[in-house]
Amino acid sequence: MDEWAQEGPLRLLAIAVRDPWLQALVLVLVAFIAAELARRIIGNLAARLLARSVLGDGEAARMLRMPVFLSVLLLGLAIALLPLPVEPTVRALAVGTFQTAAVLVWLLFALKMTALVLKRLAARPSATGLVQHSTLPLIDYTLKITLLVIGIYLLFSAWGVELTALLASAGLVGLAMSFAARDTLSNVFAGMAIIADQPYRVGDYINLDTGERGMVTNIGIRSTRLLTRDDVEISIPNSIMGNAKIINESGGPHEKFRIRVNVSVAYGSDIDLVETVLLGVADSHADICAEPEPRVRFRVFGDSGLEFELLCWIERPVLKGRLEHEMNRGVYKAFSARGISIPFPQRDLHIRAVPGSLSAREVPESDATAPEENPPAAK
Repeated sequence: MDEWAQEGPLRLLAIAVRDPWLQALVLVLVAFIAAELARRIIGNLAARLLARSVLGDGEAARMLRMPVFLSVLLLGLAIALLPLPVEPTVRALAVGTFQTAAVLVWLLFALKMTALVLKRLAARPSATGLVQHSTLPLIDYTLKITLLVIGIYLLFSAWGVELTALLASAGLVGLAMSFAARDTLSNVFAGMAIIADQPYRVGDYINLDTGERGMVTNIGIRSTRLLTRDDVEISIPNSIMGNAKIINESGGPHEKFRIRVNVSVAYGSDIDLVETVLLGVADSHADICAEPEPRVRFRVFGDSGLEFELLCWIERPVLKGRLEHEMNRGVYKAFSARGISIPFPQRDLHIRAVPGSLSAREVPESDATAPEENPPAAK
């Protein structure tokens, strides 16, 4: 009994060391423990590193724990296969399966992390630059396609598939598709240029050189949508928007927009009184901005009157039509109340007799009543 108590555990340890299946089982247990430790350590470290970033709420760290755990566990399973007496084909199949699982796990994590990061960047109050709500779909699609291409390449590499022929075939197919969809591709590239250059943004009021005016409701990959004042949505291909002359009424240092009220007064009017009345109309309206203050300009001596222009600012371009209407009404009423005349075009017609010509009264009566020399034959 004493000898067994001393030598029994040693014999069992020797047998366990020599048994490949027990070695594999021990390696699996070690891999599980190592995976759990790595999950906790790396997760806590990532949470601390991301504490001051847009991902500081810990969601990204929680997402990272599972891929780390599975990666360490799969690595341990692959190592556990080494002492087992299995066929090389079975070993290669198992290792390829483990690699495929690892690629899929990290690909899924990368897709989720990309969507989360872009969403947090675009949700910032001071979101400027490339990542904004308007550019979010394009960047999201581009990154997802890039990650999928990388994932497919790693999957093929895990199984030892040669990619040269596939890449050559893909190049030919891509060339054919580029010719077939050149209009669509031109819209896509123009959309990318619009998003990068940002001549306008969602919510801006723009005028096109073709006469359309409206608010930008969406900047897509293929087209831009405008909502006109008639509540009609216009979809314009980005290739046209990229080459068009665009007037952005919402651009500049602020969104305020200046309207112009042109009016003509009769010659002889008191121009100081005209200027005072126009400024009073602008100052009395609640929707006219006090800063910048309204101003009046005497523009030109017209054919029928003196041409004045009232310049005043409004908060948003969408108010342009209504406020121009109200300002015109106010100016007309104010001019009528103060006796300021608004002229209309008048022309004086002078008729002179041309020397040597005969008037109707000077035509001889005999010539006016003379019968025709060759009267038409009676029927």
